[in-house]
Amino acid sequence: MAMWVFGYGSLIWKAGFNYDDRLVGFIKDYRRVFYQGSTDHRGTPEYPGRTVTLEPALGEVCWGAAYKISKKEDKETALTYLEVREKQYDEKAYLDFFTDPTATAPAVSGVMVYIGSQDKKSNENYLGPAPIDDIAKQIVHAEGPSGPNREYLFQLEKALLQVGCKDKHVMDVANEVRRILSEGELTTS
Repeated sequence: MAMWVFGYGSLIWKAGFNYDDRLVGFIKDYRRVFYQGSTDHRGTPEYPGRTVTLEPALGEVCWGAAYKISKKEDKETALTYLEVREKQYDEKAYLDFFTDPTATAPAVSGVMVYIGSQDKKSNENYLGPAPIDDIAKQIVHAEGPSGPNREYLFQLEKALLQVGCKDKHVMDVANEVRRILSEGELTTS
């Protein structure tokens, strides 16, 4: 039986594991938000970056990419890799994945999704909501072993636009980061 993994952040443009098929589509009743702290990839424990997580949002959809992994050894390798890569996300959910906005039945049921929950006891890296300008300032200044936090943001924005998704939250944050960079506000916090 094949395993399916849904990516709504960096997994959209950088899977990092072998897969048999990639479908562009969405999950329902969730929205993507820059509320998850990153102390291991796009920030440090002293200055966390911000990456996306999901929050429940009735009636909304979150676009991304689902990866089908069929071979036993590929599944094992992918799971081992993802458990390290997504270690700061404390929940896994198995959700319906759709490719057609008019469809009533999912294209795939049971896609695995990593989520950084709002529970500070199990997810010490949850940063939560903040004004867009505060999120943008944090992203401008944060950098970790995987590179500058703003690189993650701009790659996410580009990947979403390439699949035809204009995510308002991502675009608002990206536009504010561009504004800060163009005005040379790098030295202010």
